[in-house]
Amino acid sequence: MACTIPLSPSSSSSSFLLSHTTIFRFRSPRHLSTSSSRRRLSVSVSASSSSSLQALIFDCDGVILESEHFHRQAYNEAFAHFNVRCSSSASQPLNWDLHFYDQLQNQIGGGKPKMRWYFKEHGWPSSTIFEKPPEDDEGRAKIIDTLQDWKTERYKEIIKSGTVEPRPGVLRLMDEAKAAGKKLAVCSAATKSSVILCLENLIGIERFQGLDCFLAGDDVKQKKPDPSIYLTASKKLGIPEKDCLVVEDSVIGLQAATKAGMSCVITYTSSTADQDFKDAIAIYPDLSNIRLKDLELLLQNAVIAN
Repeated sequence: MACTIPLSPSSSSSSFLLSHTTIFRFRSPRHLSTSSSRRRLSVSVSASSSSSLQALIFDCDGVILESEHFHRQAYNEAFAHFNVRCSSSASQPLNWDLHFYDQLQNQIGGGKPKMRWYFKEHGWPSSTIFEKPPEDDEGRAKIIDTLQDWKTERYKEIIKSGTVEPRPGVLRLMDEAKAAGKKLAVCSAATKSSVILCLENLIGIERFQGLDCFLAGDDVKQKKPDPSIYLTASKKLGIPEKDCLVVEDSVIGLQAATKAGMSCVITYTSSTADQDFKDAIAIYPDLSNIRLKDLELLLQNAVIAN
């Protein structure tokens, strides 16, 4: 089923992002860009700056691993398994194609909100769960819960297959932060069980158990771009928002971080490269050439620019 979501036109910044450059942005009229992520930012920093990097917070999907392809695969297999059809005339079960899913996942955070939005827009489906489309809230909640549970288990199987690896630079940066005495956290809008599985398999059990804070979509009432998850992390870490730095891959995550009063750097993916990241303090294709000292300097200068 081909589907579209009405979105604003792609930002003209995509030509910069896709050229694999590192872009530094400070929240002031002046900004600095470089032609290579290997170049280091060299700006004098006031010794009296009132902010320093005390906590580094990572999103999971898109940041620690480029996972959206696997999520889409699991959703489509769930739709096929339960013969989900949003129209009585549909010849095949619902299938979210790559272009549509890229738009969907960049606009709506969390699996259940994605499906709820879709079914509201395109009609509640028939399925092997309910022969007829559910008409009451209880039935609609049941179909979403059932689909999400099955999808989550399938996603876990994919992650456990051993074919998925963390994105470049993530593990080294985590280790640098811990060695320097910084607080380390992961905040994801995804289901807790699936995030735990990803972290245990991709960063290792020792790193996972060493996190100072771990929050998933189950832990907060509102999903990103609501700032709840990052505000909760700040409280659990005991670190002021201004001393936290978030690593995200999408504008939804960026909005959540900035609404929480935190600075944010972006490591974009092929699915998010054309988004408008004007509120990020830096934009990277990945973290392979980024060191902790680079992020410390970025945060100090972002606070000065404000």
